[in-house]
Amino acid sequence: MATFGTLSDRLTDTFRNLRKKGQLTPADVDGTVREIRRALLEADVALPVVKDFTAKVRERALGDEVNRALNPAQQVVQIVNEELVAILGGQQRRLQFAKNPPTVIMLAGLQGSGKTTFAGKLAKQLEKDGHTPLLVAADLQRPNAVNQLQVVAQQAGAAIYAPEPGNGVGDPVKVAKDGVETARRQQHDIVIIDTAGRLGVDAELMKQAGDIRRATDPDEVLFVIDAMSGQDAVNTAKAFQEGVDFTGVVLSKLDGDSKGGAALSVASITGRPIIFASTGEGLDDLEPFHPDRMASRILDLGDILTLIEQAQQAFDEEEAMKMAEKLATEQFTLEDFLAQMQQMRKMGSMKKMLGMLPGMGQMKQQLDDFDEREIDRTEAIIRSMTPAERRNTKLLNGSRRLRIARGSGMTVTDVNQLVQRFDQAAKMMKTVARGGTPNIPGMGPIPGQRPGASAKRGKQQKAKGSRSGNPAKRAAENAGIAAQPATPTGSGFGLGGAKGAPSEADLAELQKLLGRG
Repeated sequence: MATFGTLSDRLTDTFRNLRKKGQLTPADVDGTVREIRRALLEADVALPVVKDFTAKVRERALGDEVNRALNPAQQVVQIVNEELVAILGGQQRRLQFAKNPPTVIMLAGLQGSGKTTFAGKLAKQLEKDGHTPLLVAADLQRPNAVNQLQVVAQQAGAAIYAPEPGNGVGDPVKVAKDGVETARRQQHDIVIIDTAGRLGVDAELMKQAGDIRRATDPDEVLFVIDAMSGQDAVNTAKAFQEGVDFTGVVLSKLDGDSKGGAALSVASITGRPIIFASTGEGLDDLEPFHPDRMASRILDLGDILTLIEQAQQAFDEEEAMKMAEKLATEQFTLEDFLAQMQQMRKMGSMKKMLGMLPGMGQMKQQLDDFDEREIDRTEAIIRSMTPAERRNTKLLNGSRRLRIARGSGMTVTDVNQLVQRFDQAAKMMKTVARGGTPNIPGMGPIPGQRPGASAKRGKQQKAKGSRSGNPAKRAAENAGIAAQPATPTGSGFGLGGAKGAPSEADLAELQKLLGRG
């Protein structure tokens, strides 16, 4: 994640040095805590949060739980992880819905923090969960704010209540109150009220937000804060807490290239949980905030659970079963490959998904160099093929490949590379589907067995026996073969079989050489 990139790098380097030590001294702990303090301050985390965090880490790192641990360095990493989870809020907190609908959710925050976009994202996510949200345009101050919310509502496929044109015209308190009544009449179970923001905290803003809160009695007041803002974000959060008293926090622009100090400070300073994290500009780029998963990402330990959840949402179980069946029967084609790529696209950015894997922070350059458009190029090549060519790549002769290259705007070399990669992938998947071990390209066969060795040995054993035409002679010769001891293929010391086993004379000679004769 871009927001915590610098902090993650600093902490990872600190722990890498720590892991080199078999035993930790108080000086090692002090040095580690000093580096953590510098990393947090550079990330713009609030000073009171840094002091409290490093004091707890130092106290626990010098305690018995580390001294008695088999691997003290790993234990310190675990302590830092647990304390990060604590300052990020501890447990995940979900939205709280009203017993009698509609549930009223009021959004608050400064201008430009991302309230209007978040309103659309939240509406779309709630619709996926079976709710019927109504967006209320109560930001009548900012130019074209009502217009923007109407566009966002249309993109999200959500209903909107916008009786006033905005641009300074209309009473926002009345619009908010009437919006809740409209939702009740039209049987919308959730109301999302988009309120006005300012460039800075002022008395007029707080009064208007307070009036809307009293008029609508919301079940949730979500404070939307820009994760790219620094120390000032903490002061803004305190001001809104005193003026409006929000119930939860939303972190927007977590995909931005910033230090992330606001994210690590706001939950600890205000005592209010972070409920959502906005990770991109698209309406699907919204995640429930999990403090433990965020801490793992910061420490470059990955976030496999979120990756699995996104995959479950994107992939159709029935389609997955059909694909597994095709693999088992060796019917996997380029058409299936294209369908798989389209399903992966539903999960979002490939960079973001790869970034959730453990240790990917050490491959930042490779991630930055990854070209998302490579998938578009692959899709263009496959779509330039005929259905018959997609189902059977053996049809692709030179003239067909030239036609496909021209049709997709690529080169013949690109087409050849795609077909080669697909053939290798198909072979590996067929091998796995049969329960075998794949021959990994570039690495050769899996060690331990030569290709075809078992089959050859079976043939040799099958061929081993008498071929005499006389039944009595054949039976006698076969009995003689069966009576012979089996020849071992080798021993644990690299000696041959029975033929190469040492005799008593050999053992005596060995004893003399060792000085024990």
